[in-house]
Amino acid sequence: MLSADQDRGIGPGQVAIGLILVAMLFISVNDMIIKLLSEDFPLHQMVFIRSAIGLCMALAFVRMEGGFHLLRTRRPGLHLLRASLIVFANMTFFAALAVMPLGTATALFFIAPLCITLLSIPVLGETVGPRRLGAVLVGFLGVVVMMRPWADAGEGIGWAAALPLLAALGYAGMQVLTRKLGAGSSAAAMSVYIHLAFLSVGAGFFLVAGDGRFADGVSNESLVFLLRAWVWPESEEIWLFVMIGVLGGCIGYALSQSYRLGDPATIAPFEYAALPMAIFWGWMVFGEVPEAHVWAGIVLIAVAGLYVFWRERKLGRR
Repeated sequence: MLSADQDRGIGPGQVAIGLILVAMLFISVNDMIIKLLSEDFPLHQMVFIRSAIGLCMALAFVRMEGGFHLLRTRRPGLHLLRASLIVFANMTFFAALAVMPLGTATALFFIAPLCITLLSIPVLGETVGPRRLGAVLVGFLGVVVMMRPWADAGEGIGWAAALPLLAALGYAGMQVLTRKLGAGSSAAAMSVYIHLAFLSVGAGFFLVAGDGRFADGVSNESLVFLLRAWVWPESEEIWLFVMIGVLGGCIGYALSQSYRLGDPATIAPFEYAALPMAIFWGWMVFGEVPEAHVWAGIVLIAVAGLYVFWRERKLGRR
């Protein structure tokens, strides 16, 4: 007998696409809030509070999915690697938000879905044809257009571009590992492991640099954001910390579940929905309007991703 979802024609792939779109919306709001708080609070404080709230939500999801026995795993090493990759990706991307427009940082980060398509070949044994590989190259060309390495000093993005690009590589590796681990681990359990990793990193930064002594004399805004002293938020700012914690809990679950249920090369292009969202928040909250070369790069990256998705669907129908 068919289930209700099957009767309506809703399969795992459609559920995965819906989850990734929800995750992108929550990520765009989360990034906007973190950029908003980056002038007054240290990154490690945000990471710690966000993950403490997110961990409580993830444990509740584990309970709903079947119980705490789901936290046991036969692959602790891969889970540790996966959690380390997403911690690295988040920390480098958030550090970029302190020195770059939200839309620009997000657009550069969006080589991640293209990297997922490439990594799915050696890690998951998937077949990616020459047309999709060509689309990936077009996407990387968009990154080059945005970075403008030929521009005079001070006119290009500069060294800060390395931060979202490194974040993209870490994120791509994490998502491919999610697919590899998904057959034997629940989405909620994988989310718990990630929040525990963030808590550990946030606590470690607090113990070593929580008094801000390493930020003294530092002029680089990203490093100051990473190393400044812990500051207790005012009453009107506490709700922002609560919000990023709730968003973090939902994001971790939605991303893990999406890549467990769907094929990475098919799901990844839908992450581009976060691009217009980031540009909107950058304009609405910070008054940021991308320059012409940034728009050109965004178009190249988005077209490449959409072509990969279209190609996947065409091959699937065959």
